[in-house]
Amino acid sequence: MSTDQTNPPGLYAAREPIFPKRVKGRFRNLKWIVMALTLAVYYITPWIRWDRGPNMPDQAVLVDLANRRFFFFWIEIWPHEFYFVAGLLVMAGLGLFLFTSALGRVWCGYTCPQTVWTDLFILVERWIEGDRNNRIRLHRQNWNARKVRLRLVKWTVWLIIALLTGGAWIFYFTDAPTLLRDLVTGQAHPVAYITMAVLTATTFLFGGFAREQICIYACPWPRIQAAMMDEDTLTVAYREWRGEPRGKKAPAKQAAGSAASAPDLGGSGDCIDCLACVNVCPMGIDIRDGQQLECITCALCIDACDDIMDKIGKPRGLIDYMALKDETAERAGEKPRPVLKHILRPRTILYFTLWSGIGILLLVALLMRSSVDMNVSPVRNPLYVTMSDGAIRNTYELRLRNKQHEAREYAFTVEGAEGVEMKIEGAEGNSVTVPADETLSARLYLTAPAGSPLTRSESDEIRLVASDLQGDATATVETVFHGKGE
Repeated sequence: MSTDQTNPPGLYAAREPIFPKRVKGRFRNLKWIVMALTLAVYYITPWIRWDRGPNMPDQAVLVDLANRRFFFFWIEIWPHEFYFVAGLLVMAGLGLFLFTSALGRVWCGYTCPQTVWTDLFILVERWIEGDRNNRIRLHRQNWNARKVRLRLVKWTVWLIIALLTGGAWIFYFTDAPTLLRDLVTGQAHPVAYITMAVLTATTFLFGGFAREQICIYACPWPRIQAAMMDEDTLTVAYREWRGEPRGKKAPAKQAAGSAASAPDLGGSGDCIDCLACVNVCPMGIDIRDGQQLECITCALCIDACDDIMDKIGKPRGLIDYMALKDETAERAGEKPRPVLKHILRPRTILYFTLWSGIGILLLVALLMRSSVDMNVSPVRNPLYVTMSDGAIRNTYELRLRNKQHEAREYAFTVEGAEGVEMKIEGAEGNSVTVPADETLSARLYLTAPAGSPLTRSESDEIRLVASDLQGDATATVETVFHGKGE
């Protein structure tokens, strides 16, 4: 029996740890800036205060689940206004499609939480254990006192970062200073501790150990992105026609001396097969093998390759952002298309138009929304009641929501129903007072006098209007009045 039959290949290959090398360059600097900004926003935002008046939360960004409201600085979103959140989610999806269509997996390479925290964990690892070669040697050597000490220090720092990450998340759902005090004193709700523990564990494991495995196996986006990209999409690629065949070459300083002192050690392409692009890749791939599912287009290989090209006196751009159309043109000796022509094309313009259109609609809806909302539902059992004098009475369930931070008095009027008498359960006259940030529920009775047009008709459309007596806000609801239908 053959060896292949006795030892069939496994379905799972054990993970080979990746130790990215430190690199400097414009894309690495951009990633540092993005990482600093995103982490600062995430950790600091719950601590920003915003004065909303008495008896209101003063946290600038707060998801108040207890009172079913979302606060974002001066914006307050109520449960019935969830369409704002839905609109923002749609905008986020379209924005992801837009950036992927224009620049490939730029989200994955720069702003994805997995990428940001993995970068942070690798930075800590490099500070404690050293750069790539030192970390490889430490990984391969047997366990001793030094290895145990370095690993414990690294894991401790990772755990602190993960703990701060889990803590920052739960601070968005309640007052941050109060929750911090309760967490420290052991008085916080068990849900807070459980949520914090889960997020701490996942951050520690995903950023410290799983890393690229999350991007390759757990994240669905690498498999979806292909539908968002076309031959005009700019993505990180290797100029094979310029780099091949690979071979070692003498440094530029030697080449400047004499032809004899700069021998060609094999190959005539610009690539010297130094593996710099591979050593800096956080996914552990070789970009020279073409586009791969694992590539997150972080562009660190561009920085590494440009640095080598500078050293050997070759032009930059052997690895660069480029499109498939550029590849075809450059192979034919033509110049690549300008970047703007790649970005401004029908697909990206369509995405941007949809994205901006939804944004404008949400902004208009936000600016036009009233500080009062009203719902009126006819009670249909029975549709109407005939009074002793022949008058017809309809009953309605009234819900009036005051979104102001102070109590307001609202007066009700009926349009399209001449002579109708109004009565609000528990109120004197046709006005009610609604406490600040609360919803009033009551029964509303409309009575049409005997012989009036409303009593003879089966149903008529009417309009109820609630007006703020201390301001100019109004709420209007259209409903129906049911009669005998004679």
